[in-house]
Amino acid sequence: MIENVELQWLLSFQAVYEHLSFKRAAEQLQLPTSNVSRHVALLEQQLNLRLLERTTRKMVATSAGKQLYHSIRPLTQAMDDALEEVSLHGESLSGHLKLIMPDLPFMAEIMADFCLQHPQIQLSCDTQLNPAEGLLDGFDLVLRFGRGPLEDSGWIAKELIRWPSCVVATPQLVQQQGYPCSLEALSKAPCITTLSILQGMPWRFKGDQKLQVRSAFRVNSGQMAKAAVMKGLGFAILPRHACQDELAAGTLVEIQLDEEPEDLVLYGFYSGRKYPLEKVKAFLQHLEQALCKLGITGTADYSKTS
Repeated sequence: MIENVELQWLLSFQAVYEHLSFKRAAEQLQLPTSNVSRHVALLEQQLNLRLLERTTRKMVATSAGKQLYHSIRPLTQAMDDALEEVSLHGESLSGHLKLIMPDLPFMAEIMADFCLQHPQIQLSCDTQLNPAEGLLDGFDLVLRFGRGPLEDSGWIAKELIRWPSCVVATPQLVQQQGYPCSLEALSKAPCITTLSILQGMPWRFKGDQKLQVRSAFRVNSGQMAKAAVMKGLGFAILPRHACQDELAAGTLVEIQLDEEPEDLVLYGFYSGRKYPLEKVKAFLQHLEQALCKLGITGTADYSKTS
């Protein structure tokens, strides 16, 4: 039967299964959506099986689709690993580098410079602050923020940037609410938290301490959180460098507690498979060098997230 099935049909099915979307699968594969849909239809026709159930509202895999995906995923990964291993013997860095990361201003020129140095690299970058776990399999490298201990996973985590943080508020809010001298007092005060990332609820403090806080203002933006703090809408944890001018001017005050907030960390996550992608290692090295030149530093140690 294998002679009657094209590899691209399987790759298209695999991408659609992982994203549960023809559109997102097509973006990953850099193919027209109509092509990806046709590949899946041809595969179903050849197998005489329905692999994906499509409705106007959602898509779900059938039991046959689940079985096929879990059977071919190790095979396509092994083929990709073999090609990557062989490519290490080439003279130039090449291939398709798929990234997902927050939309950070300083990253734009860093990425453009990397592609300028390696013209054989094809770059696809999706900017998301908090990508869903199911989407990560479609990318070579994921840059994501975190506070506190990392959750267990099969990914390798590389710390790129670490920003010490502090709890801040306006003097007016402190006068109105009272100075919270303890975590218990802070838990009863209005606070500004993240909507879905950084384990925003509860707040994380060093020593693996967690705090549930009251929040009526939840956003996935440091700039929006800072603006809300400046308007006196609540207490917030901010990177110290992002509010040092306001602290010096007295428009914000740091809340001194016995417990110190966990640092804000930007991590690079990539697969822990047998052959680390040369293009990923090259990009991370380029990124570290660029961050160092900008005076933005992290640590250079690799570690498993488990």
